Amino acid sequence: MSRQSPREEIEALRLEIERHDRLYYVEAAPEITDRDYDRLLQRLQQLEADHPDLQSPDSPTQRVGGAPIEGFTSVTHRVPMLSIDNVFEESAVESWDAGLRKTLDKDTIEYTIEFKIDGVALALIYEQGRLVRGVTRGNGAVGDDVTSNARVIGGVPLRLNDANPPEVLEVRGEALILNEDFAQFQTDQVQRGEEPFKNPRNAAAGALKLLDPRLASERKMRFLAHGAGYFEGVTWTTYTDFLDSIRSFGLPVTPGVRTAKGSKELRTVIAEMIAGVPELPFEVDGLVIKLNQLEDRESLGSTSRSPRWVRAFKWERYEAETLVENISVQVGKTGTLTPVAELKPVEIAGTTVSRASLHNRDELDRLGVRIGDTVLVEKAGKIIPHILRVNELARTGSEISFVFPERCPECGAEVAQDSGGVYIRCQNRLCPAQLRETLIFFASRPAMDIRGLGEKLIEQLLEEKLLDGIPSIYRLHSRREEMLQLERLGEKSIDRVLEEIDASRQQPLWRLLTGLNIRHVGQNNARLLAEAFGSLQVIAAQTAESISAVDALGPVIAESVIAFFQSDYGRELVSQLEELGLNTGEPIAEEESAEGFLAGRTLVVTGTLANRKRNEVEQLIRDHGGKASGSVSKKTDYLVAGDNAGSKLNKAEQLGVRVLTEQEFETMLESRRAIE
Repeated sequence: MSRQSPREEIEALRLEIERHDRLYYVEAAPEITDRDYDRLLQRLQQLEADHPDLQSPDSPTQRVGGAPIEGFTSVTHRVPMLSIDNVFEESAVESWDAGLRKTLDKDTIEYTIEFKIDGVALALIYEQGRLVRGVTRGNGAVGDDVTSNARVIGGVPLRLNDANPPEVLEVRGEALILNEDFAQFQTDQVQRGEEPFKNPRNAAAGALKLLDPRLASERKMRFLAHGAGYFEGVTWTTYTDFLDSIRSFGLPVTPGVRTAKGSKELRTVIAEMIAGVPELPFEVDGLVIKLNQLEDRESLGSTSRSPRWVRAFKWERYEAETLVENISVQVGKTGTLTPVAELKPVEIAGTTVSRASLHNRDELDRLGVRIGDTVLVEKAGKIIPHILRVNELARTGSEISFVFPERCPECGAEVAQDSGGVYIRCQNRLCPAQLRETLIFFASRPAMDIRGLGEKLIEQLLEEKLLDGIPSIYRLHSRREEMLQLERLGEKSIDRVLEEIDASRQQPLWRLLTGLNIRHVGQNNARLLAEAFGSLQVIAAQTAESISAVDALGPVIAESVIAFFQSDYGRELVSQLEELGLNTGEPIAEEESAEGFLAGRTLVVTGTLANRKRNEVEQLIRDHGGKASGSVSKKTDYLVAGDNAGSKLNKAEQLGVRVLTEQEFETMLESRRAIE
């Protein structure tokens, strides 16, 4: 075997490192450890140092940052970066929807809903696939050239992952710092004797304006894309197509984007996404609602200030000062010990606030909150109130520092801090507090949606020892007479709850998975697991490698799932739920999968279909043993293309992927034979 030349090895290393960057930042599915990644990077750095003629500005080694620059130059945006009009009530969203339907003469409009990240607006400009400029929003017409700092942002590809990239592509999004990285950065600031930044947004904004990109790289910024500015050589039909397209280029996009048809679905999605805000790894200050069809956006156009096709659903921020009367520790459903400030009740935005989460021990230390302190509390709409800062001038000397417990305050078990993380957890899976929170979450709307089985009733049932775990919910029928003895519960109420419990046995597998309280497995990851493996029993039998291989699931999630199902608790729980008749899914036997005529083939569905919904076609692909992917690559076997197929069709043609019309796909289904 011939030895690689330095040029060949350098190019191979660049491609390998770029691939690992995409796996880490875009797909959240890293294949190698940080140490192995560093070894690849160090080898590339050495080769480039030995062969300076082979250095390139788009090499991954250039992320470490060059020499300090003298200042920033102004750049005029080719397409203005307009602001977004805000709405604060669901009634305003419905009025907006009604106006759009009238203007577009449509009965129903499809929307996309995404989290409004509280970051710093940034535009990345690529020419022939290479990053040539990063520009801040500025005043919307003119921004600052921050290319040197944009190049060191984690997840920003220096060249696009495409053999035939667009001539020009301006991708817009948010530069941000994840909460966990921000907490570590604040700790480092305090240790250096510096005044810590108040929030992640300020730290990110400051990083983009640093004249030394090496200092900017220390803040571990990320970039998440959510729109386009000026572009040439590429088209899209829908916003979801755009997201799929730029994700395939290697750009990370805003996670958790949902779609909704009509105002009714929109209300449901808004409620579900707001409920999930506290679990996000970054700060948000609202939701962004956009029309999905780009043609409709063009028809609506913009005012001089903002587009007519988008609204930010925001929660107003209100503040008030009050006294910290005590600090307690709350144990959550995954054993997390969360310090909570018990406040002297104060009215904020029409509601009385008496408690505020302090999140974790590091945040408690950063804020420096003591019992007896006067603090400024913020309440942002429906989001949990939180403490902004301590009024140190109001201190009298009688304040008491809080000592974080070394054992669980609920059960006395040992506690331990997450490896490399900030959260401290009770190690006792049978901790009464964990049990209470697990049952409340299991019955909640995001999980099994058992109406009537709310927090107060669960606490009452626990107190009377009528519940001792998830399976005991489904044994309450046999304890109906005991339930009738409970205070404030009538016979009709009890029977309604029991009916809801019975009905929940048929909830889909993804809801059951969500409710099992597996770390890192919320609704989205539960859906992915259910679609990939079919049943609870099959998931329980998987290896970390097979779970990691699922698109958008990585080793951290895989290890958490394996740890749950291999534990005594997990094995016993699966067995009992099966015996109790819950819908644990349908195992997909290997022989059945192998018989599917699409087994081993990857298909992508794009464009507007006449006879079926896209998700219906994707399910049919999976039903017949195939893989339904969201992006076109060399591994794609077929592209099923409807009307206005856009960029995916162009890419399929460039790569020589077989393109099927909707009718050809239907014919293939009927004949149960793949078209060669």
